[in-house]
Amino acid sequence: MSGRLVKIKKRPDFLRIARHGAKAVRSGLVLQALIREAPSEQTPLPVMRIGYTASKKIGKAVVRNRAKRRLRALCAAVLPEEGMPGVDYVLIARYKTPDAPYQKLLNELHDALRQVKNDLFREDRS
Repeated sequence: MSGRLVKIKKRPDFLRIARHGAKAVRSGLVLQALIREAPSEQTPLPVMRIGYTASKKIGKAVVRNRAKRRLRALCAAVLPEEGMPGVDYVLIARYKTPDAPYQKLLNELHDALRQVKNDLFREDRS
C-alpha cells in the first residue's frame, strides 16, 4: 500500500490518537494509530499522517533528537509499504531507541504495525 506521509504537528491530534487509538508497546518504541474519521481539506483520506515524540525521560535534547531521527528513518523505510492510508500514526521513542540496533527497531516496528492493524479492525467490527 503506497501513500504519502504527512507530519502531525498539533498537540490535540496527538492527544486524540493517544486517547482513542490502538497502541503497541515494544522495548524500543511505542506505536499508536487511529483511523481518521473524515477527510478534510488539509488531510485528504489517502494520506498517512505520522507524528514523532520523545520525552525528556529518554535524555537531553541531543539524545531525543537522535531518537526522533531514527524513528523518522524507520517510518520512511516501512510505512509507505505497510502503512494504511487514512490512518494517523504516532511513534514514541523509548529509553532504548537511541542506542538499539537499527534492525531490531525495524523488526519491532513491523510487529507493532501488525498488532495495531489487527486492533484497529477488531474495534471497527464491534
